[in-house]
Amino acid sequence: MIALRIEEQKKFTSGLFIGELFDQFLLREADIVTFNRFTIDGRVRRGYYTGEEQGKIGEFSSWRTIKPVCFSLIRGKRLPETFRIVLCLSEEARSRFVQAHAPGILPEQAGGLYINIQYENQEMTCVTGTSMNVFTMDRTLEREWDESVKQFLKRSGIAFTC
Repeated sequence: MIALRIEEQKKFTSGLFIGELFDQFLLREADIVTFNRFTIDGRVRRGYYTGEEQGKIGEFSSWRTIKPVCFSLIRGKRLPETFRIVLCLSEEARSRFVQAHAPGILPEQAGGLYINIQYENQEMTCVTGTSMNVFTMDRTLEREWDESVKQFLKRSGIAFTC
């Protein structure tokens, strides 16, 4: 786990809420504080969908689907007091990542690969996170995920400090 301080907040938030920078991720949860506190659980409510539709959807909503809702909550003349958004890789993407970067770990042993985005006190940070379904002393997956997130931000032109 590493914490990255985002130096170019405007560019980052534009990519997050308007652009497609994080569209490949799923939303685990979001907490946005403006004139009220808004909390979004990213888990899909399966009962909302028909049986046929349920087969086509995963456990969590895509960030692409939810970001317009989140953007509508922060848009305006005033900055939000805080927001926290937890994004994760889909099961398929997580499996591919584990196979490519941590050969000693089986894909089903990795519980999740996360990016925690937090804005508070006019500072923006991204904190990487991994969860495992089994205990292991092997930190390869964690180190590879940390490095992958840093490279992702660099390729996207987002300036940050560790």
